[in-house]
Amino acid sequence: MPNLQSIQAIAEAAGLGPADIEPHGHYIAKLAQPVVDRASAEQKGKLVLVSAMTPTPAGEGKTTTSIGLAQGLKRKGKSSMLALREPSLGPCMGMKGGATGGGASSIHPEDRINLHFTGDLHAITSAHNLLAAMLDNHLHFDNPRGIRQANWKRVLDMNDRALRNVVVGLGGTKNGFTRETSFDITAASEVMAMLCLAENREDLEQRIDRTWIGFDNEGRAVTPKDINATTGMLVLLKDALLPNLVQTTEGVPALIHGGPFANIAHGCNSVIATKTALGLADWVVTEAGFAFDLGGEKFFDIKCRSAGLDVAAVVLVGTIRALKMHGGVALDQLSKPNSEAVAKGIGNIEKHIDSIRAFGKEPILALNKFPTDSQAEVDVVAELCRRLNIRMSEASHFADGGAGADDLAQAVLDTSESKPLQYLYEDDASVSTKIESIARRIYGARSVLFTTQAQKQLARVEQLGLTHLPVCMAKTQKSLSDDPSKLGRPTDFDITVRDVEISTGAGFLVILTGDMMRMPGLPRVPRSEKLRLEGDSIHGLMG
Repeated sequence: MPNLQSIQAIAEAAGLGPADIEPHGHYIAKLAQPVVDRASAEQKGKLVLVSAMTPTPAGEGKTTTSIGLAQGLKRKGKSSMLALREPSLGPCMGMKGGATGGGASSIHPEDRINLHFTGDLHAITSAHNLLAAMLDNHLHFDNPRGIRQANWKRVLDMNDRALRNVVVGLGGTKNGFTRETSFDITAASEVMAMLCLAENREDLEQRIDRTWIGFDNEGRAVTPKDINATTGMLVLLKDALLPNLVQTTEGVPALIHGGPFANIAHGCNSVIATKTALGLADWVVTEAGFAFDLGGEKFFDIKCRSAGLDVAAVVLVGTIRALKMHGGVALDQLSKPNSEAVAKGIGNIEKHIDSIRAFGKEPILALNKFPTDSQAEVDVVAELCRRLNIRMSEASHFADGGAGADDLAQAVLDTSESKPLQYLYEDDASVSTKIESIARRIYGARSVLFTTQAQKQLARVEQLGLTHLPVCMAKTQKSLSDDPSKLGRPTDFDITVRDVEISTGAGFLVILTGDMMRMPGLPRVPRSEKLRLEGDSIHGLMG
């Protein structure tokens, strides 16, 4: 671990005094509610979105680039701050490992952030499951609300495929009913989405109150308010609503708050943390999970639409290694120069550039450099950027920290006067039109196919008067299509929508495509098998 500053010193660098933070040890703090209220009302800063090309096992380094960029902006004398998501235990114990950046562009203390941190995800899990328990308790004690259909699942912050299909209500419940259900991972919890999209505690309370958790005998929606669950949930979420303050390798303040996945949820950190950071710094760097087709699209069409945000610049992260994988090169062969494979895979970046432009934004391409990159390979990417009139910045922030992101930081400063955001679809468009707009314009699909179940759900959404809601696409992160085996820039493919889930509290419709699951599984050899504890030091956590 680098030589970290005290959390009090980091707070002071952000213009905060002792009364503005609630320390959790030497290097972590919660922001106090008054400073959150004050800072989020000011919003003086400019927001930079960092997204990426389609991910591969070779890695792209979106979080590392976000951190390096914030450090680069600090080196240029700018007041900078990060607004990032909290890691989930599932991927940390599974395949990905830690999610705190890497090398000289990391956030610290890494082990605590990647594991239990300040308990936010535990609080979200508990609040979500309290509602599930109170719903079943209501059914057990005479069911006075007349609930005939219970839709609220349970969640767990761990990859566990055995929980994808379960039966609850066994064992002689008095008035409840046995039913098939499933667990979602906490990152896909609607409570997570509500907390991340809420403007404040009052907004969160209203979102919980309007969440549909089932239907009664009259066909009317049942909400947490109907079974007196809202207050208990708010009590559990009280501290989790406050952003967490930590630091980067070079002492840049970072607000880490909220952790929805972008393949099965909306993939952005909390609105509260983003707006608080905008009130504390002149430049705020945030990220949208996985590739732009997932997190980036949802950042604009869901988060910005809901919170009234816009960005000054968009950074698209790519690597030569990932381009070679999209060009057909095996993981163990990526260190060998292969400009032909880069040229074959370059269409993936080109499609993401087109998608960013669909929102009226001009991206900066951050080429996250590896020592094995050859000049001929880099030239292939540079030629694409010249042809598309896109600024490319070669960045070495993993090895060199902020100094390695100097050119990237300058590119952001030079292109910060962007055009106003253009949403991909209007609120009053039909749900099928919204889905087709994303599938065609962002994924490059030929058409959208709706299963019988999806068609039934779309008809119900229309009947219930919810067509005004934005859509949150649940799709594989491994491909622009809904088939994870289709790398590069696939063409002539269809997107299959198999189901639609209603999330009235979050304020969107979840569109399930392909074989997408909201509860991931562990790999054959989980990362948890590689962890070692030596004294107080944890080894093997980072990917």
